[in-house]
Amino acid sequence: MGVRVNRVEFTKKMKKEYTILCPDMTPIHFALLEKVFRNFGYKMTILKNTGVSVVNQGLRNVHNDTCYPALLVIGQMIDALNSGEYDTDRVALLITQTGGGCRASNYIHLLRKALINAGYDHVPVISLNAGGMEKNSGFRVSFPMLKQSMATLIYGDLLMLLHNQVRPYEKNTGDSLKNLDYWVDRLGEEFQSGKTIKQHRMKTLMKEIVISFDAIPREDSHKVKVGVVGEIYVKFSSLGNNQLEEFLHKENCEVMVPGLMGFIMYTVENGVIDQQLYGGKFWKSFIMERINRYLGNLENIMIEAIQNNSGFTAPSPFKHLKSLVKGVIGLGCKMGEGWLLPAEMMELISKGYENIVVTQPFGCLPNHIVGKGVLANIKAIKPGANIVPIDYDPGATRVNQENRIKLMLSVAREKLEDVKGAASHMVEESVKEHSKDSLPINMI
Repeated sequence: MGVRVNRVEFTKKMKKEYTILCPDMTPIHFALLEKVFRNFGYKMTILKNTGVSVVNQGLRNVHNDTCYPALLVIGQMIDALNSGEYDTDRVALLITQTGGGCRASNYIHLLRKALINAGYDHVPVISLNAGGMEKNSGFRVSFPMLKQSMATLIYGDLLMLLHNQVRPYEKNTGDSLKNLDYWVDRLGEEFQSGKTIKQHRMKTLMKEIVISFDAIPREDSHKVKVGVVGEIYVKFSSLGNNQLEEFLHKENCEVMVPGLMGFIMYTVENGVIDQQLYGGKFWKSFIMERINRYLGNLENIMIEAIQNNSGFTAPSPFKHLKSLVKGVIGLGCKMGEGWLLPAEMMELISKGYENIVVTQPFGCLPNHIVGKGVLANIKAIKPGANIVPIDYDPGATRVNQENRIKLMLSVAREKLEDVKGAASHMVEESVKEHSKDSLPINMI
């Protein structure tokens, strides 16, 4: 017989007394999100525990056929409860639940079973969802809180993008990180006032952010540009991808990771696509379209701030991103990252990041099918694409993963040297022609 799981409700009394633990995914975004939750009276803490103990707790308490991200998230939570840092009688766990056919819907139940197995069946689990699937009297996302949470996505995307484009070239090591930390704290203060969600204020703040990063002294050098795509958790989480961004930085690369806002808009857009492809209620499609129109306005503020105040590479608008999959994959492919994953690859290539790592977690069948299955179509359209899928699971060795990436980088470096050589030759020829034109006729 299976284990009977009784849901422990998070009550109003618990809101005042309990610390809410949330697994980490995107450090910049979640640092901002933590500040928003605290502004609205929730004692949220983003978990930072990593290492072998997290994986071991996941393996011990989750079936080993379950996808790697679920194993890590549940392992991180139980490892935190075991750490002794928290009063387990005054703690709750927060997890997202989307309603789709993936772990993001189902692993809340796996988490509760794992808690029973680990002796923490009294710990409440809060479902963060937009579909009303589970409700708790002590947890409610108000409209102002929702708008601030949406704002953290766009601010987080901007800070992540600028930090990644400045860090590889900074003359003084650490300048970009210091500026990043300053803005995370500054935005936290801005969220307390509630002004960060007003679009005129967002324009001002984003302009200031871009200018501050652009002012950091940088070297004028050429580096291999690498894009990172894949399943959302493993793409963003250093715990899930074995410190992939840090490894690429040490390999002297510039990294581009498509933002979190694109994924949110993708999930909303699928409600519109479903109505177009399969019919159904028009009102749902209408609401989804209006939500994405609002999010698109926020996205445009960020893009304009970058383009008008710097030479940094700005992301494409979501509508353009959606158009890039024509001839690559159908829009009806929407399980997991679906059509968004190849769309992000196509955009990265168009922006000059033709060297791409596709992060593939164990147990994510849709991600493997989309991530690997579209490579032939992409290379047919973009012959210069240099793409390597990397598997992440408890049994995969970091050395093997990094060696496969190094092979991809060796090809990228050869191409970069060819480009630099061709550019140098063109300069030399231009100098010769200029010198020839400036000589007296009798010397030619």
